[in-house]
Amino acid sequence: MHSETIRHTESSDPASTVLRVGQIGFHAPAALLAHFDLQLQRVALGEPIPGSFWGDEEAGIIGSTVHARDDTPVHSLLHEAGHLIMLSPERRLDVHTDATDSIEEEDATCYLQIVLADQLPGVGRERLMTDMDAWGYSFRLGSTRAWFERDAGNARQWLIDRRLLTADGQWLPPGTDSVGGVSCRAD
Repeated sequence: MHSETIRHTESSDPASTVLRVGQIGFHAPAALLAHFDLQLQRVALGEPIPGSFWGDEEAGIIGSTVHARDDTPVHSLLHEAGHLIMLSPERRLDVHTDATDSIEEEDATCYLQIVLADQLPGVGRERLMTDMDAWGYSFRLGSTRAWFERDAGNARQWLIDRRLLTADGQWLPPGTDSVGGVSCRAD
């Protein structure tokens, strides 16, 4: 080994710096998912995560449940939740591991996970975009932020059209309108 060679350890891997669900706890993500009639199921450390497309510590989805461990990256939990949020309850019934083959839905999921990060204390969109870059998300403009700010208009509009975001791109909790936040549901 040459003296100039740098040995990469796990701590020098940018992906090792991403925020994990265990660092923020399960309560806030579970409460956020409940707004969309989704459940968050905690999986024991070391156990395989049911419904995980990528395996390892990545979140999984089955039906209306997102599965995660303490070591699951927050961005992964929000991404998989985003897939389920965009589906009707009927379509959710058929979901196991893979939610979509649609490029439009995948782009909208990436956009939504960034917006939803603002709803989790200690996370926020800035941290989530940094974590997405560290994890290796790949966008045409080179970074998550560049994509989100300058190249994601179609994804944003897709979410607005489905009443998941307001016209100005803010999270629209289910049962509220985009004008005054008044419930649209008839009780």
